[in-house]
Amino acid sequence: MENKKIAVVTGGTGFVGSHMVDLLLGKGYHVKAIVRASSNLRWLNNKDVEICETGLFDKEKLKNVLKDADYLFHVAGVVRSKNKEGFYKGNVDTTKNLLEVLVEVNPNIKRVIIVSSLTACGPALNGKPCNEETIPQPITTYGKSKLEEEKLAKGFMDKLSITICRAPAIYGERESDIYAMFKGFQKGIMTLVGFNNKKLSLVHGRDFVNGLYLASQSEKAKGEIYFIGSNEIYDWNIISNAMEKAIGKKALRIKIPHFLIYGIGGVSHFVNYFTSKPATFNLEKAKDFVQESWTCDSSKAKRDFGYIQQISLEEGMKSTVDWYRENKWL
Repeated sequence: MENKKIAVVTGGTGFVGSHMVDLLLGKGYHVKAIVRASSNLRWLNNKDVEICETGLFDKEKLKNVLKDADYLFHVAGVVRSKNKEGFYKGNVDTTKNLLEVLVEVNPNIKRVIIVSSLTACGPALNGKPCNEETIPQPITTYGKSKLEEEKLAKGFMDKLSITICRAPAIYGERESDIYAMFKGFQKGIMTLVGFNNKKLSLVHGRDFVNGLYLASQSEKAKGEIYFIGSNEIYDWNIISNAMEKAIGKKALRIKIPHFLIYGIGGVSHFVNYFTSKPATFNLEKAKDFVQESWTCDSSKAKRDFGYIQQISLEEGMKSTVDWYRENKWL
């Protein structure tokens, strides 16, 4: 480990976090992954990663992990919860613990990257993609918890070198939520929400973590917020065509009216009261789905540290489908 810079990654067992780990290993970092004892290590197995079974609530153990870190990439977060408390515990309290520990044991850390979300800002309004000057108007509990996480982080910016990076929709190898669309397409069905052609920013996981890394290396990015998204704004026709080309078959495109989306979300929301795990789809997800535009502008990231989308939609779709097939997901 001589002369190697040390990077700590939270959420390294997940989709985005594991790609972050891969990028850092490729750049010669010594990587520490903070995990829970119950975490599935499938994306970290057989890699030169130091596994730290501390979780994010044991401050004494966190001190040992963070005291010699050069960088912290805080990717972990809660995207599904049965209640408000779960979102705030997983997205705000965990971040507070990490930052408090750093102030105590490693205030001179080179950079802390906190992964936030476009949902903290809310959907784009009046056809104009969100940028860093847009006044946040989150519409879900998840989005509100991520905005609260951002506010908390800002309160530490006078003590630590922090950059906040907001993610739009992310797809790619190992992703398991958007994967459901690929699975449906493989079966010959493409479900579209509503009768208008909704727009979104969509970025491949490897592009997104490259943006996080570039932000961590930039002095200009200290104390700033950035959107790390796609060069282009996509609509669902463009995305459907790219999926069709990658999978090699056509699918019947079925448009579901908004009222039915809310109906499905409502039923799922009700059923969720009687289950132990949070629902994948509920009323808040329905509210997300019916929005006209989930888009963001990454011009500031390009200007300050040269971030641009490198993986085209067509290339990314193909590599994703190839991976799903190689791993028997499709």
